[in-house]
Amino acid sequence: MSLWPPPRWVEVLDAADSLVLPPGAPVALHLTAAGAERAEVSEELEFALGGLRRALATTGQHILPARAGNGSAGGVACRITVDSPSTESASRVTVPTDESYRLRIDRAGFTIQAATPTGVFRAASTLKQWLASRGRPAAAGFGVPAVEMEDEPNFPIRGAMLDVSRNRVPRMAYLERLVDRLAEWKINHLQLYVEHTYAYADHEEVWRDASPFTAREIRELDALCRERFIELTPNQNSFGHFHRWLVHDRYRPLAEVPEGFQHPFSIDPEPFSLCATDPRVPELLAGLYDELLPQFTSPRFNVGLDETFDLGRGRSAEACEDRGKPAVYLEFLRQVHGMVAGRGRQMLFWGDIILRYPELVDQVPDDAVALCWGYEANHPYVDQCDKLAASGREFWVCPGTSSWHSFGGRLQNAVGNLALAAIAGSEAGAQGFLITDWGDHGHLQPPAIAELSLSIGAGFAWSVETAREEASRPERNEEAWLDHAAGLVYDGDETLARTVVDLGAIDLDCGGPVLNGTALFYLLRFIDDDLTHRRFRRLSIAKLQRTYNRLTEIRQPLAGAPNYTALDWTCRIMACCCRLGIARLAAGRGLRTDELAPRVRTALGADFRRIADDLPDVWLATSREGGLRESQDLLLRAASILDSS
Repeated sequence: MSLWPPPRWVEVLDAADSLVLPPGAPVALHLTAAGAERAEVSEELEFALGGLRRALATTGQHILPARAGNGSAGGVACRITVDSPSTESASRVTVPTDESYRLRIDRAGFTIQAATPTGVFRAASTLKQWLASRGRPAAAGFGVPAVEMEDEPNFPIRGAMLDVSRNRVPRMAYLERLVDRLAEWKINHLQLYVEHTYAYADHEEVWRDASPFTAREIRELDALCRERFIELTPNQNSFGHFHRWLVHDRYRPLAEVPEGFQHPFSIDPEPFSLCATDPRVPELLAGLYDELLPQFTSPRFNVGLDETFDLGRGRSAEACEDRGKPAVYLEFLRQVHGMVAGRGRQMLFWGDIILRYPELVDQVPDDAVALCWGYEANHPYVDQCDKLAASGREFWVCPGTSSWHSFGGRLQNAVGNLALAAIAGSEAGAQGFLITDWGDHGHLQPPAIAELSLSIGAGFAWSVETAREEASRPERNEEAWLDHAAGLVYDGDETLARTVVDLGAIDLDCGGPVLNGTALFYLLRFIDDDLTHRRFRRLSIAKLQRTYNRLTEIRQPLAGAPNYTALDWTCRIMACCCRLGIARLAAGRGLRTDELAPRVRTALGADFRRIADDLPDVWLATSREGGLRESQDLLLRAASILDSS
C-alpha cells in the first residue's frame, strides 16, 4: 500500500525511463491554464503549487517561479495543464471532474493534467507518496521510477469529524499536523463537533473551564484548510446534547426536562435536550449562529438534532400528545432550517430521528442533507441508504473510527464499518462520506488510536473498490494494516504502528465483540454495576489473564521512550481493567465492586489513582487543559468506589 488512497489506474513504465533528480536541482515549472499568461496565478492554483513544492521539498528540490513557458533548468521540468483534457487519447477516468488528475513521471520530469487546481493538488499528494515510497538514492542524485497514473474519487465529499466536546479539545499544533495528514489522504471536508467548546461572547459560564476554540483560531484553521483544499464546516449541536448548557441556571429554563433526565452520556441525571416548543430556544440558537457562522467560509452547517431522548417527556409532553412526537420534532427541524437557510448555509443534520419515523423523510426541506450514521460492522446501512435515496434528497453516510468507549480502539470493527458504509453509500448514491471520531465518557483513548481508522476510511471514500476488496477478506485481518500504518500514518515508526494495531485487536481477544465499545472500557464506565449485563457475557478469567499477559508484551518496546508515553499509559489502564475484571469474576458476577475483599479493592484503587495522576503527561501533549480534570475524575471515581469501606 505505497499509495493511499490507491489510484484508479497505475502503470509502472520501463526502467530506462526513470527520473533522476540531481541534488538540489531546481524544477522548471511550465503552466498551461486559463489566465496563465497573466503575471498572477489564481489563489487556488497557488495553493495547489504549494502542495507541489512541499512534495518536491522531500527530495531537496525547489520549483522555479511559476510562469508560462518557463525554461528548463538542469533538465528537470514539471508541466502542469489546468484545463479540460485532450480528447486525442482515450482516458481511463473522467478527468474533467474537480478532483481528477493524470500524473506521469519519466526521465524528462513530471507531468500533471487536471481540470482544476484541486486536481493538481491531489496529484501533488500522490507524487509525494510516490517519491517517499518508491524513490531511492542514486549515483547522480535521487532516482524515481517512471510511472503513469489516472485517478478520480468515488465520493465527492470525503470528510472527518472530530469530537471536541467530550473533554478533549485538541491543541492547534495537533490540528495543523492532522490537517496536513488528512490532505495527503485526499480528505476534503472537516468538522469539529461542538456542544460547548466555542468561546461565544456572552456565554462564558458554559465554556469557561473547557479551553474552547476562539474565533481567531477558527479563522486560522479555516485558512489552513482552504490551502489544503479542505472545507472546514461549522458544527453546533442544536437540540439534544445540549446538557453542557442546560446544567447552568441561566439556561435550565430552556430544557425539556429542567429537573434532570437520566441520559446515556452522564452518570447522574441532568437536563439534556432543549425544549422544542419554547419560543426562547430559537432566539438563543439564532444568536449562536450569528456569532459562529461568519468565522467559516464553508457554505454548509451541521446543526446536529440527533438523539432527542427526552423529547415529549417534559415540557413538550402536551404538544407531543396532541400532534405526535414526530410532528413536534419536524416542526423544530424546520425552524432550525429556516434560520440556517436565512444565513445562506445548507443545513446538515443527523438522520437518526427521521429514519426512526420514515413518514418524516419526505417532509424535511429539500435542500437539507441527512447524515446517515451507524458504528457497527453490521449496521443496516443498505436499508437506511435505500430509504434516504428513495426520497431523492442528498444524504451522506457517516461511519466511525470505533475508538470511543475503548482505550485502544476496535480496529476490525472500524474497518468493517467503514467498508460497509462506503459500499452501501456508493451504491445508493450518497454524496458524502463522513468519518466520525467520538470521545464519549472522557475521551480516554489517545488521538493516535483514531488516526489509523481515519486513514483507512479516507481510502475507502476515494476508492470504493478498495472497500469491496477489504470486505471480501477474512474477518480477522488486523495484520494487513501494519505496513499501511507504519508507512502512511505514523511516519515510518514501526513500533508505534505495531502497538496501535495490537491494541486494536485486544477487544476481540478479551471480551468482544461488544456493542459500541469494549468490555475493558465498560468495566471502568460501569464499575458500580454487577457483571450480569450482556456487555460482560464473554468475559472470563482465562481471557482476561491472557490479555493482561499480552499487554505486558506490548508494553516492552514502549518502556522509557517519550514518543510512546500515551500508548504506554493506554496499556497500563487496560491492564488495570483486566485485573479489575479478574477480581470481580473470581468473586462472582452478581457481586458489586464494593463487595470485593478490602485488600483487593485497596490495591486496585491505588492503581487507578496512579493512572489518573499520570493522565496529564499524556493528555497535554496533544490536547488543551480544559476537560482534563473531568476525565481524571472518571478514574478517581473508580478509585473512590474501590476505596470505599
